[in-house]
Amino acid sequence: MVVFIGNILVYLKLKEEHDNHLRVVVDTLKEKKLYTKLSKCEFWLREVSFLGHVISKGGIVVHPSNVDAVLHWETLKSVFHIRSFLGLASNY
Repeated sequence: MVVFIGNILVYLKLKEEHDNHLRVVVDTLKEKKLYTKLSKCEFWLREVSFLGHVISKGGIVVHPSNVDAVLHWETLKSVFHIRSFLGLASNY
C-alpha cells in the first residue's frame, strides 16, 4: 500500500491477497473514522496513473504526458529556469 496526501494505492500480485488486503485497509479507515468518497474510488484496475507514473503488471513507467511536456519544453533563458528544469527532469 502507498499513501500520498489524499491518495491510497493498494496493490498485490494475487487477486485473493489483494481482496484481503483491501478489506484490511477499508476496515482500518472505518475504525479510525476516516472516510472516502466512493465516486473517487477505483477498484481492481489493471493499470493506474499515480504521481506522474503509470503502474501496471509490466512495471512502472513515467506517464506519457510528462515525457511529452519535457520534450516540448520551451527554450530556457535563465540559470533559475535551467535549475528548475533539471530538478524536474531528474525526477523522471
